[in-house]
Amino acid sequence: MKSLILIICAVSFLTACNSGPNKEAEALKAKQVTIDSMKAVIAKQAVIDSMNAIVADREAKLANEREEKLAAEREEKNSQVVANNNIAAAPAATRKKKGWSHTAKGAVVGAGTGAITGAIINKKHAQGALVGSLVGAGIGAGTGAIVDHAKKKKNNAN
Repeated sequence: MKSLILIICAVSFLTACNSGPNKEAEALKAKQVTIDSMKAVIAKQAVIDSMNAIVADREAKLANEREEKLAAEREEKNSQVVANNNIAAAPAATRKKKGWSHTAKGAVVGAGTGAITGAIINKKHAQGALVGSLVGAGIGAGTGAIVDHAKKKKNNAN
């Protein structure tokens, strides 16, 4: 019985001692997998960097072409102005058409909205539309005046 226990202990001891190289081999495999994945990431980053460089070059070329085109247009305009000044006086500059102010737009939108709302709410539709349009126009004009004032302030600050 003692010999059987001794044999079992010896076998287990020898198998336990054999597991060391297996662990080292597994550790080396894990290191190699990590190194391979890092190499793959580095290769991908190199491709991305080269693509970014190509895009930057194209953008730079486009910017240079735009600048050259604008310079050519400026030079052409300057030569036309000089030619026009030599021939005759240039025609008067056309005035820019001014649009509606925010106050006017607000009054019109408010009147329309108020008229529709007043006609829906009041049983006497015409009377409700009249009152609603007056109230809506007042509120819309007030709101538009506030916006106009803010724009005027902003333009004066610049």
